[in-house]
This record gives sequence, structure tokens and C-alpha cells, in this order.
Amino acid sequence: MSDDRDVTAQPSARGDVAVVVPAAGAGLRLGPGAPKALRLLEGEPLLVHAVRRIAAAPSVAMIVIAAPPADVDAVHTLLADVAPVTVVAGGAERQESVAAALAVVPPELGIVLVHDAARCLTPVSVFERVAATVRDGADAVIPVLPVVDTIKEVDDTETVLGTVDRSALRAVQTPQGFRASVLRAAHAAAADSHTDDAGAVEKLGLPVRCVPGSDLALKITRPMDMAVAAHLLTLPAPPS
Repeated sequence: MSDDRDVTAQPSARGDVAVVVPAAGAGLRLGPGAPKALRLLEGEPLLVHAVRRIAAAPSVAMIVIAAPPADVDAVHTLLADVAPVTVVAGGAERQESVAAALAVVPPELGIVLVHDAARCLTPVSVFERVAATVRDGADAVIPVLPVVDTIKEVDDTETVLGTVDRSALRAVQTPQGFRASVLRAAHAAAADSHTDDAGAVEKLGLPVRCVPGSDLALKITRPMDMAVAAHLLTLPAPPS
């Protein structure tokens, strides 16, 4: 695709949120095949499932997809009938993809959510909850679930050093939400590649708020996760 080809959707007047979706990863743990976001779940790519749910969130004004560079045109075509989207070329690392997508978010959109396409069944209510908490003044917000497994700390020989108190632990999901200026500052200051944007904000010394996540927002990483997600699609849709 040439750099001057227009694949940009104009922000909607309905909301104040841009959602950035880094979708350029290979997803090697799913086995060989298409880039992870383009793997099929019950006949549709994960990315289609994800964008359909993002677009249903009333606060969302703009969706930006960072696609594999070779698939920018194909991704734009794929999503044309799903929702208005902006598609940019992603990078080799997740951080590069988020930065590329963030670069096209206009300044009038003051809230940015970063969402993994692999969490393609995340309910609309989670997007709205995260956005509302940023809107109420938080710099950064993450949806979380309590940790239910017993967690052991081990050494490099796999010998247990102790049992971690799980009451203070949370499993982090996406979308992660930010004031746009804070997310841009975190990316500008990041010295190393990161896979968690909230972690980059933590390094700025700013607080990160937690809100309830959803069991439906599981991350599809392994073939078993695909089977679980396929089953979840057969269940009644949760209230939004």
C-alpha cells in the first residue's frame, strides 16, 4: 500500500474515545498460520469479532487497527462492512504497533483505549467502564480479575521459595484506558519494549486504577483458548 492511500475513517461525533488495536502479531503459540488477529473463530477472524464489540460501545468515536504491514489493505477491506476503521501498518513489536496507531488519533479525542484483538469477546460494558473511569479523572485504568489459582514463587531450579498472597494480586485484561496525553508521554519515555501499556505509565510514577474485568475477556493464545471461545459464542450475550 502506498503511504498516501486513504484508509482513514473520520472520528464519529457520538463519543470521545479512540480505541487502538495492535493486531500485527504472529501468534506463534496458536501454531502456524495467518497472523493471530486474522485466525478464524467460528468462521470469522478474531479481529472481526473484536471490532464488532468495540464499535457497539457508545463512547467509541474512532477505531484504529495496527495491521501486519503486508495486510493493511486486506484488513481495511475485511472490516469495511463491520465498522468504520482506520488501518495503519504495525511494527514487529507490540509497542511499535500501538505507537503507529496512536500517531493518527486526533488531539480532540482525549481518551485512548488499547485493546488486544485476542480478547475478542470482551463485552461492551468493559469498554464503557474503563472509559468512564478515565473520564472521571484517572490517568490510566485497567480491567482486572482476582487471581483464583494458588501462586508459588520459585527459584531457577524450580524449587518453591514460598506461597504468594493472592489476595493482593490481579490478572490484567484489556482494554486498558488512558488520558491520551499520558499514553503518549509513556510511549515517548519508554526505554525498552513493553507488552503492557499500563506498565509504561507506572514507570512515569502515575497511578493506575483497576476496574472489574470480565470472564468473557479471555485472551486467545493457545488452541485450547479457541475451543473455549467457540463455546462462549454459543452462550447468550451478556447485557451491555
